[in-house]
Amino acid sequence: MPLSSDALSPDALLEDLARPGELLIVQDLDGVCMELVHDPRHRRLDPAYLRASRRLEGQFAVLTNGEHEGSRGVNRVVEAALAGQTDPAAEGLYLPGLAAGGVQLQDRFARVSHPGVSTGEIAFLAAAVDQLRGALLERLPALLPQLDAQERAAQVEAAVLDNPLSPSLNLNGLFAAVEGDVGRQQDLQQLALELMGHLLEQAAGAGLGEAFFLHLAPNLGSRGGSEQLKPASAGATGTTDFQLMLRGALKEVGLLVLINQAIARRTGSAPLGADFNVRTAPHDHPSLLELARSAIPPALMPRLVGVGDTITSMPAPGGEGWLRGGSDRGFLTLLQELGEVFGTANRVVLVDSSGGAVDRPSHGDGTLAGLTDPEDPLRIDASLPGGPQQYVRLFQELAERRS
Repeated sequence: MPLSSDALSPDALLEDLARPGELLIVQDLDGVCMELVHDPRHRRLDPAYLRASRRLEGQFAVLTNGEHEGSRGVNRVVEAALAGQTDPAAEGLYLPGLAAGGVQLQDRFARVSHPGVSTGEIAFLAAAVDQLRGALLERLPALLPQLDAQERAAQVEAAVLDNPLSPSLNLNGLFAAVEGDVGRQQDLQQLALELMGHLLEQAAGAGLGEAFFLHLAPNLGSRGGSEQLKPASAGATGTTDFQLMLRGALKEVGLLVLINQAIARRTGSAPLGADFNVRTAPHDHPSLLELARSAIPPALMPRLVGVGDTITSMPAPGGEGWLRGGSDRGFLTLLQELGEVFGTANRVVLVDSSGGAVDRPSHGDGTLAGLTDPEDPLRIDASLPGGPQQYVRLFQELAERRS
């Protein structure tokens, strides 16, 4: 469906957000401020964007399913962007906010904590990485016989993401190796589901059955408590990221954590409690909304801006209804609902991430096909068809106006 008639142009969005008043921008990373790539180690950030984020201190936080730390964490991308220019730790140029869906908290000096996470859970996640590598090396020859051993090893190294709190399989490179072969792409998706399923079974056997869940991106929403795979097709790659994540590591829960912290910084008091975190919070939308309504005084609620790129919508089989998902949908929807409850003019901003190396629906034709639908309760207030480059320019200008 096309954008609604009252949607803001990028210029109008900038003018709207530059108005005085308490503001909190909650922003995804991959596909928003940097292009999507097959290998996270090849991501690039604009140093000017990092400096703009510092000028917006207190008004800006990231909320990502990726991670701050680790060999593929965004902190390595920050350091690469500023290499030879400045020390990001000394200048406070790391990106503050929540990673790993909400269980990895960082300030702008890269001081990292893991509220609510046990040492046993961290140890299990660390061991999962080697298991995934070994299993892929064993199973890939049957699926990718055209590659030699060295090529398969390189693919495994790129596919297994050694994130400390969310070990993952990223199929982008493997999909590229079988480009155009939808059958084998779907076989790779099923293999990833199988390997992650084995990890969940092991966790249950170790007494950690309630500790983890499997996050799929993009996905087609949840059914029975499990996120639904978006199968590869001739028109779209479907699900490419399979993340073993800690229970509670949901962006919509992280949104309340960030709001709670923003109010605490401004007033000295946290309305949801100083120790409020995603592991102890409710995990469903109605409960999160009611918690915010009951505990946060309306006068303290900042105006919220949610920025993401990953939402999906497809017709349900049989043409009855829609299958909606995407890793940004939950927090963007809750942010919109909070605006309605608190009477704040919250904004949902969608960035076009189709220009990167990963196949995503484009905003270029003026529609949001594959992203939303005519009955979608999530309203997009502004679309940025120019992708991360356009967003970064807008972000820099906003920082100049508000600092």
